[in-house]
Amino acid sequence: MSPGGDFMFQAAPIFIGLIFIFVISFILFSAVKGISQWSQNNQSPTLNVRAKVLGKRTAVRGGGEARAYSHYFITFEVESGDRIELKVKDTDYGMLVEGDEGELTYQGTRYLGFDRHQNEVSL
Repeated sequence: MSPGGDFMFQAAPIFIGLIFIFVISFILFSAVKGISQWSQNNQSPTLNVRAKVLGKRTAVRGGGEARAYSHYFITFEVESGDRIELKVKDTDYGMLVEGDEGELTYQGTRYLGFDRHQNEVSL
């Protein structure tokens, strides 16, 4: 057997080990990031502010051979002029229209609700 053939038997376990470490590190990093965001949201005050719906967008993840997931986002403009994009449920996404005005309730980056103000129409 040639001495060059031994290299593959020595390098393969190292390569597989590095991939394993990379995958585990990615999973741990994602978990820590998610827990950190959840904790920050829990420590943030719940705010009720007048806001206007400026825009809506979706982000689709997956597809092809895997299941596709849709994430829904709405951009609000609050009284101070600041803009906030929050992830919302599909039902809330469908009920809100650009230009809607009302009371936005949120906690950190967590959307809690939007109460639309009814515009009075005079005839």
